[in-house]
Amino acid sequence: MNFFVETKSESAVLLTPVTASTLEGWTKRQDARTANWVSSSGFKAGVGKALLISNDKGELTRVLAGVGEPLGLWDLAGLPHKLPEASYCLDEETTKDWTTDQFNQACFAWALGHYGDRRFKSDHPPAKLNQLVWPTKAQRTFVKAAVEGTCLARDLINAPTNKLGPAELADAAKTLAKTYKADVKTIVGKDLLKANYPAIYVVGQAVDQKKRAPRLVDFSWGSAGPKITLVGKGVCFDTGGLNLKSAAGMSTMKKDMGGAAQVLGLASMIMAMDLKVQLRVLIPTVENSVNGDAYRPQDIIDTRKGLTVEIGNTDAEGRLILSDALTEGSSEKPDLIVDFATLTGAARVALGTDLPALFCNDDEVAGQLQRLSEDVQDPLWRMPLHQPYKKNLSSPFADLNNISPGGYGGAITAALFLEHFVENDVPWIHIDLMAWNLKSTPGRPVGGEAMGVRALYALISEKASM
Repeated sequence: MNFFVETKSESAVLLTPVTASTLEGWTKRQDARTANWVSSSGFKAGVGKALLISNDKGELTRVLAGVGEPLGLWDLAGLPHKLPEASYCLDEETTKDWTTDQFNQACFAWALGHYGDRRFKSDHPPAKLNQLVWPTKAQRTFVKAAVEGTCLARDLINAPTNKLGPAELADAAKTLAKTYKADVKTIVGKDLLKANYPAIYVVGQAVDQKKRAPRLVDFSWGSAGPKITLVGKGVCFDTGGLNLKSAAGMSTMKKDMGGAAQVLGLASMIMAMDLKVQLRVLIPTVENSVNGDAYRPQDIIDTRKGLTVEIGNTDAEGRLILSDALTEGSSEKPDLIVDFATLTGAARVALGTDLPALFCNDDEVAGQLQRLSEDVQDPLWRMPLHQPYKKNLSSPFADLNNISPGGYGGAITAALFLEHFVENDVPWIHIDLMAWNLKSTPGRPVGGEAMGVRALYALISEKASM
């Protein structure tokens, strides 16, 4: 975490957050030279704007940084790229009323303002590094955990499928598990059938079984506290199967393992912060590909729960692999089971790409999570598990169809499909998300993104402390 330094050096540049309403009062307290410069520059303290101030020797001594009221999570995220390389220190005068959470947010944004995935570039300029002196009130361990969890999720999503298929995603999960001394096992290929995970196997069978076989990663950590089970959709590439996607539809499908990436980022935070929980992580990971072994529309497949599913569309594969993992995850009757999945375009149509859809079978848990998502500025929007729509998943030949006719309410019917595989008395959260930034904004470049991870961490942290 080299974006931060322990102590303030004599050459450290003062970073002074000001708002549009506090700028005038701050300017009046300065010497005439500084006041005149602020006035003549036309600086209005707009969010994300910065004004460099030098001394009479021309040395940079202060940066005015425009922030919102209240402080927004990403208000300072654009500074690391804008400012000259130096060590910076937050101004104690203008931050004296900040809470610990605000200092945490500022540090989180500062670190992620440096983020850029350069792993696969052979010729690129070195990344700029601007360091911030750790504020006294910031919770360093938490900031580091949040940054590392976010970067882990982003890095996994950004990796192309030829670099990160089911085997490599499973390896990343196993590496994380071993880092924190979690118990981990992996079930690969036809062993999934022996272990009764048929839906995972069927979706992932149309690949080279020696190199890219489907698999299930299962790891557990912690021996006390509430039982928390996390399930992540790990489709490393989704062609749509025999119901083939268009070229445009496939253009970002390396991100279809984004649910698994969120789960690993969240698990990383939980374990780094040593929360008092009994954590279990289940990641079914496959490629939904095309060859002579691919599953077909109108096939009827088995699931771990014993329900049969008629395939209405092979491009609705994520819910199939999740069904087996949710059945296993909820069988232990955890205190909470959470799944993350890049599941439906319908959720994106309803809420856009930046706002994940939240489904939950427990009103109290859903309300608590929505409150916390607002507190930590990691938004989620609850959508209904409208039970009458379950009839749209009926099949004349099997217990369920994996899609509903017509496509209306697609995010809801997908969630209702998953609900069949969760025990009725287990609190369950389903997050349907984009996991991708379509455009760059400060701290959030185009590419993979962690969405809902900090909100779920806040919820699980509260449960761990009860």
